[in-house]
Amino acid sequence: MVSKNQKKLIRSLYQKKYRKQHGLFVAEGKKVINELLEANLKLHSLFTLDALLFDTPDDNTFIVTADELKSISFLTTAQMALAIFYIPQPETTSSKSLILALDDVRDPGNLGTIIRLCDWFGITELVCSEQTVDCFNPKVIQATMGSVTRVNIVYTNLQEFLNAKRREIPVYGTFMNGDTIYQEELPEKGIIIMGNEANGISSEIEQLVSKRISIPRFGEVQKTESLNVATATAIILSEFRRG
Repeated sequence: MVSKNQKKLIRSLYQKKYRKQHGLFVAEGKKVINELLEANLKLHSLFTLDALLFDTPDDNTFIVTADELKSISFLTTAQMALAIFYIPQPETTSSKSLILALDDVRDPGNLGTIIRLCDWFGITELVCSEQTVDCFNPKVIQATMGSVTRVNIVYTNLQEFLNAKRREIPVYGTFMNGDTIYQEELPEKGIIIMGNEANGISSEIEQLVSKRISIPRFGEVQKTESLNVATATAIILSEFRRG
């Protein structure tokens, strides 16, 4: 059974300020929860229709009915289980490999997909501006499908971070009018910046870019204004890894 206090806690974790206050986040579904457990994230509590789906301590596990699960689920269709985990502490970023940086990416689905792309392409460092959507937002967690455990995600003042790092490694910014990425010699290490869905890279961050790159359009009409940021990230990361 789910108590009133448990329901209150779960519902509060919809909001970033309460996730930060409690140091907790929510994950749903067998696959996502098991990925987080296998990554040794600390479990706070698990609510499930079937305890045999998970290898978790009895005192952290609560058997619930389908109606109870539906009442606490963030999803349109509840998925067998909901878990609360403690938010892990990020590690210090390294300049020894490619770093992906996000300048004010706001859509949870985009961020979740970008985290999965980082996992796929072996990008272990994701640096996010303080305005970028929280990676522990329930919608982001669902979209990552467990990849959030394999990417070191850091939120920081992006301007200060780039000022400190650009002396060590090149900083690539993605723009509509940059040099085509298909003709560039791309390094094994550096920083790649992806901008906001509507406005692209901000003027403050643009000043810190050492190389402007773009994905050229090939359509005859060429009326498409821009690519979705997650789609663009997939193309950019693929090109950096191709060399």
